[in-house]
Amino acid sequence: MSFTKPRLDAFARAVDGRLKSRAPAPGKTAQQRRANAEAFDPIMCAELGIGPVDLATEEHTLAVAGHPDARLRVYWPTTERPAPTAEGAAGLPILVYFFGGGFEIAGIDWVWWDASFRERARDAGVIVVAGEYSHAPERKFPTQAEQCWTVFEWAAEHARELGGDPERLAIGGGSAGGNLAAATLLMNRDRANRPVRLQLLEVPLLDLTGAHLKSQPGIPRLVFWQLARTLVTQYLGRDRALRRNPYASPLRAASFAGLPPAVIYTAELDALRGDGEAYARALSEAGVPVSCVRMIGQNHGSAGYRRAVPMSDHQHRDIVATLRTLHDDPVAYPQIGASL
Repeated sequence: MSFTKPRLDAFARAVDGRLKSRAPAPGKTAQQRRANAEAFDPIMCAELGIGPVDLATEEHTLAVAGHPDARLRVYWPTTERPAPTAEGAAGLPILVYFFGGGFEIAGIDWVWWDASFRERARDAGVIVVAGEYSHAPERKFPTQAEQCWTVFEWAAEHARELGGDPERLAIGGGSAGGNLAAATLLMNRDRANRPVRLQLLEVPLLDLTGAHLKSQPGIPRLVFWQLARTLVTQYLGRDRALRRNPYASPLRAASFAGLPPAVIYTAELDALRGDGEAYARALSEAGVPVSCVRMIGQNHGSAGYRRAVPMSDHQHRDIVATLRTLHDDPVAYPQIGASL
């Protein structure tokens, strides 16, 4: 098979068209969009052959000071929960992950996200802690960031109780969840400095000023920018200064020093491609080990088409391989400019 850009582009567009033909009509309000998307989730998953695998799970609800409670679900890589890890013993790696959905839709109960968490836990042999956060516009920043910070703190504090290892932590997220994952990493550096081995970001939204956005193929520029402004305003409100707050726009942080090694996935046909790639450059310039993979011919949602698009299946396998490195001892990379 020839993996040319037109052929890969055709794969993604064909799957998109097939799914859109079964999707509800777009809603005009956030509540309508949320209801339509939630109704479409099981339809999309059935069309793509996505379903949950049987694993041990457990749910918790956490109090968040000054904000609504945060909910989370723990996924173990087997059907039975492991015993707690003894002090000094190596436990399973833990990935704390935040779902995407433009800050206004999705959640850990969605078939798509739940199946993804289960497959990654099983295939990589890691514990996944999937955090839930409040939707915009009903709740605005910094509620979501503080909820995600609380989920991470809980996972770190309870790592051994879960059968995990507090020295083998990773934080990840997709799209808007990538924003919240990056914000959580900055909060960790600024507040607690717990050891984190990896940041895993997929098509992340990292700069809410829109400086790196590009309109997507097939969407009129005016419509695209109106949608982008709506999503940002729903999340931040009308205080434009918040768009440069580093916990809202992690790419606007004054420094990226001290952040953990990063693996970032972007998609060629995604409006957010510039965000992820600019973040990769910023991390590299700060001396943070970083790899950034651009998926040619793919769009923002292509990673979910694993059973339809070959490159999406490869991305899953690549992510699993990356997560499996958490079982190994960390690599000590030389500092830039140091004698080799």
